[in-house]
Amino acid sequence: MYKSIQFLIILLILVSNLTSCNKRNSKPPLLKISENQRFLMDEKGEPFFWLGDTGWLLFSKLNREEAELYLSDRAAKGFNVIQVMVLHQLKLTNFYGDSALVNGDVSKPKTLPGNSIEKGEYDYWDHVDFIIDLAEEKGIYMALVPVWGSNVRSGKVTGEQANKYSEWLAKRYAQRNNVIWLNGGDVKGSDYTAVWNIIGNNLREYAPNHLITFHPFGRTKSSMWFHDSDWLDFNMFQSGHRRYDQDDTELAYGQDNWKYVRDDYKLFPVKPTIDGEPSYEGIPQGLHDPAEPYWNDNDLRRYAFWSVFAGAFGFTYGHSAVMQMHKPGDKKPSYGVREYWTKAINSPGASQMKHLKNLMLSKPFFERIPDQSIIGEEGTRYDFIIATRGENYAMIYNYLGRQMQINMGIIEGESVKASWFNPRTGETTFINNFENQGIIEFDPPGKKKEGNDWVLLLETLQQ
Repeated sequence: MYKSIQFLIILLILVSNLTSCNKRNSKPPLLKISENQRFLMDEKGEPFFWLGDTGWLLFSKLNREEAELYLSDRAAKGFNVIQVMVLHQLKLTNFYGDSALVNGDVSKPKTLPGNSIEKGEYDYWDHVDFIIDLAEEKGIYMALVPVWGSNVRSGKVTGEQANKYSEWLAKRYAQRNNVIWLNGGDVKGSDYTAVWNIIGNNLREYAPNHLITFHPFGRTKSSMWFHDSDWLDFNMFQSGHRRYDQDDTELAYGQDNWKYVRDDYKLFPVKPTIDGEPSYEGIPQGLHDPAEPYWNDNDLRRYAFWSVFAGAFGFTYGHSAVMQMHKPGDKKPSYGVREYWTKAINSPGASQMKHLKNLMLSKPFFERIPDQSIIGEEGTRYDFIIATRGENYAMIYNYLGRQMQINMGIIEGESVKASWFNPRTGETTFINNFENQGIIEFDPPGKKKEGNDWVLLLETLQQ
């Protein structure tokens, strides 16, 4: 079975090489913060909807052929950002057995001249370069975590070491247009704050054209510690992998990831925000106990639409098998993983995420705001309904497909066109035209149940 997969990988590479040769001389545009400070855009002013995937162990687990398969698949499914650890551990080797560091010292990257495997002049960092360049050819941005937070939290990285390493790392990739920096890595900013500020400041100084954020611990957000930091361009939160009844944090937002966006949206100075790690598809609820139910594509759609409609500038998807690149021969797979990454890349949720991206880019992007005044009764938990709008359009997301009352007259125009948008398929179905006044009740197709989610799309009819 695995040999068949390897054959398909090789075949895909041959096809990809034929089609990508004309892309090698073009770089994806640099990203920047939009003028209203709520979204991302490219240097030409075009909107950029962040559709991310967590390929955390990409650099260390996959060979070059497998990296080609993974990135080609993600590009085909509409993903444009891959979140990946540069250093998961300090005594780290990649697929080829190349060490990242000298004696596990983060201030001493182990580099060799050249980058040819055949000539024996290959090292860990050449492999990282190769994958970043490969992603660039496919129009994918790499969101790099310099060193995973657990290494700092355990005291294995001093401020002096972090200073040398982050300066070296920033300079190495400063000219790559498709690099974004995720400082931290599943850690609270209150743990070794000085180290995170050293890394953040060096990234800002030595890679000034790149965007920077902080990837925090589960059910926390970067704005708790670094919102006012000059090096932080946008906020990121990790809504995490727990159910409502499993969340024992002070905020206790549970699965209501939209509440993190709501909080960040109110802060000054204004900065964009995003859910950088929600519950993964194919992982146990609560993360650690495989006896618990597993999160599925319904849950990922809910997290995606809730957070984006609340005002986030994009969304990061994840699958348990893909984030750890689980493959045959792995001795200690994590979190009750039940399939290999080569199969998991085709899980339902991964194919559905592009529908949200396409929907958001189909309307005027930078004018969009969250607006709950459109909804008669919001509801709570899974009953919760959330709305976002521009001047001439409104979108209302309904996870259960329950009846809802909509307050008209909030977007412009005397009349509106109403349609149902299906988050599972990306299809739009016309309902009717309505006068843009009063209260109208809408009943989504199908019975009320989890995963029967719909977006009510209202658009101004031009007179």
